[in-house]
Amino acid sequence: MDTSNPTSAPIPLGWYSRGYLPHCDETSRFQSITFRLADSLPKDAAACLEEQLLLAPDKVRANERRRRIEAWVDAGTGCCALRHPAVAALMQETLLKFDGARYRLIAWCVMPNHVHTLIDPKGPLARIVQSWKSYTGRWILAHNAEMGLGVPGKGCWMREYWDRYIRDENHLRQVIQYIHENPVKAGLCRIPTDWPWSSAARVSPGTAEPQLGSENNRACSRQRPSISDEHSLAPMPSPVVFASLPPPAKTSSATRSTVDTR
Repeated sequence: MDTSNPTSAPIPLGWYSRGYLPHCDETSRFQSITFRLADSLPKDAAACLEEQLLLAPDKVRANERRRRIEAWVDAGTGCCALRHPAVAALMQETLLKFDGARYRLIAWCVMPNHVHTLIDPKGPLARIVQSWKSYTGRWILAHNAEMGLGVPGKGCWMREYWDRYIRDENHLRQVIQYIHENPVKAGLCRIPTDWPWSSAARVSPGTAEPQLGSENNRACSRQRPSISDEHSLAPMPSPVVFASLPPPAKTSSATRSTVDTR
């Protein structure tokens, strides 16, 4: 596609839904995006969750659904293919590749079964997220058996994704902190900068915080080496960092209904 021709550029959709999650697709807004592996939330757990939320008021149902799913996913459910260092590095490289072209990458974190990003998009979110998923999904499935990733079925990623537009400067800081603290919260590292597959590991002390509507929103990017540099990625830790992550406990449906109700 010739992006130099304004008439050929895809038009952001604004608010829309594909039947499950609402999305706000606007290039003028910073967007926090979370997408996850297809088996990160078991179908029976999802069904149980929807049953529990039937009586919840409409205005709180979406937030409560998101809060509970995040708690469940942070517990490390599913195959957690992204815990393999090579897969985590591939996912991180994919995010970095089009920084400055399709979007401005402000913050990110690759977790064992999901990915958090904060971007300033230059085109439709759905197309950006699909580009991340399609490339990494093909690679993961092609190396699934060889690397023992345990990805079930023929699909790697969940079809839907979560997105939330940034309201103000305070919200921006909160989202960046949440993204960087995610591996600490999940018990994967002691401090955010210890996690190599996160923008927290790339920001130098004293770096100015990103600001809405300012070139400072590339503060994280300026501290990051070029992706073309073979030494640009953070040193790979021993596989034990990911391999030591315990598999999710096998629980009954009744137990699952109380796991993420905190």
